[in-house]
Amino acid sequence: MIDMTEIKNFRVTFFLILFCNRLFFLQAQTVSDVDDNIYSTITVGKQIWMSENLKTTRYNDGNSIPLIIGDNSWSMLETPAYCWLNNDIQNKDLYGALYNWHAVDTKKLCPKGWHVPANSEWITFAIALGDENTAGAKIKEAGTTHWKNTIRISTDEFGFTALPAGMRLFYGSFPEFPNDYTVWWTSTGTSEAEAWNRGLFFSSTKLLKAKENKKSGFSVRCIRD
Repeated sequence: MIDMTEIKNFRVTFFLILFCNRLFFLQAQTVSDVDDNIYSTITVGKQIWMSENLKTTRYNDGNSIPLIIGDNSWSMLETPAYCWLNNDIQNKDLYGALYNWHAVDTKKLCPKGWHVPANSEWITFAIALGDENTAGAKIKEAGTTHWKNTIRISTDEFGFTALPAGMRLFYGSFPEFPNDYTVWWTSTGTSEAEAWNRGLFFSSTKLLKAKENKKSGFSVRCIRD
């Protein structure tokens, strides 16, 4: 004789397992910072990346990162700082914050369990995308909503959705055409004054690499430990 109680219990257990698995899956696809900003994540090769630029105003220990507005004040800094593109907080949600490398070097920018990728991790990323000459087109937001119209086709194949978030120059000002490019810091310094960065230009398919002054304000993408 069929025991209806056992069948009901089985069904309840089965649906609880499905619910928990679904909840775990959803949680695994996002990460939040100490300011409660929530970021989507993507997997490229064996790496897990945020699919948005970091926008936290505090370190992962809860301490505040100094917000620096004035050009002269920014240019004189040898300590951590952040700002918004063109000093306009309305750029926060779309483009994230711009940090100097001293903030990166604290190793406390990203949520716990995540970190600012080293230059070697960007190299691994580029290899997973094919090569550095075409990787840029594969991670830019597709279309021309934010990037300039260009003959280069952007495909955003992995959901990295890179946007033209601009930069802050090391002497404190913002370039005249900030939305032509985007630049991310790596955690790899090259000298007392400079560190590696990675970037994209509107008319190029390349994932660019350069050394820049540590006082510069660039975006940050975090990668999981």
